[in-house]
Amino acid sequence: MDQTAFAYRPLYVQVRDQLVRRLIDGEWQPGQHIPSEIELAREIGVSQGTIRKALDAMTAENLLIRRQGRGTFVARPEESRILFQFFRLVPDDGKPRFPDSAILDRRPAAATAAEVDSLGLSAGDRVWRVERVRTLDGAPLLVETLTLPDARVPGFGDLEAIPNNVYGLYSERWGITIGRASERLKAIAATETDAAALGCAPGTPLLAVTRIALDLENKPVELRVSRCLTQAVHYSSELG
Repeated sequence: MDQTAFAYRPLYVQVRDQLVRRLIDGEWQPGQHIPSEIELAREIGVSQGTIRKALDAMTAENLLIRRQGRGTFVARPEESRILFQFFRLVPDDGKPRFPDSAILDRRPAAATAAEVDSLGLSAGDRVWRVERVRTLDGAPLLVETLTLPDARVPGFGDLEAIPNNVYGLYSERWGITIGRASERLKAIAATETDAAALGCAPGTPLLAVTRIALDLENKPVELRVSRCLTQAVHYSSELG
């Protein structure tokens, strides 16, 4: 293999990018057992140590899962470590739990200016908006709006149901893996509509979390605005 293509970045980073391309192209599917380090080193033409560093990087990104004595597998979006990678609200009792959800509304629409900017769309592009309320231990926790570019999710309107874990849906139905997300937090007051969904009084303080989820090619997939009650939960993020 001509390694001059690797000249400007660390070799393992370039190998990692090659392996991520296999996820993007669907060559490696969620749950699939991938070749061993020795097999990959032989195939790509680099050392086993370089392959190990590339796989370690992908494991740290929750793209792969290492199973003791069994090997390395492509991560499934429904696995607990993937779920909590993107869900940062933790009950004050310190026991992480993933909320349930109920769909309030689903409708197609023309993208707003904010959606065009956040999702990299053009004026007039169509989107799907989903409104849902999420509960924790049976109590309303947050209400959120999900916006998806229509072009990325063909047939979305034909779905009979939208599962709780929508990232799993994106992966299984459209082959889209969410690789990372950016979030902004802001304190707001509950509107009458949100208050009705959350069972609180209008004006109740809420935490608004605006998230843009991106695929493995860093292309926006989803804009999500969550309005959260925080009386019994807190937002947790580990730095460093």
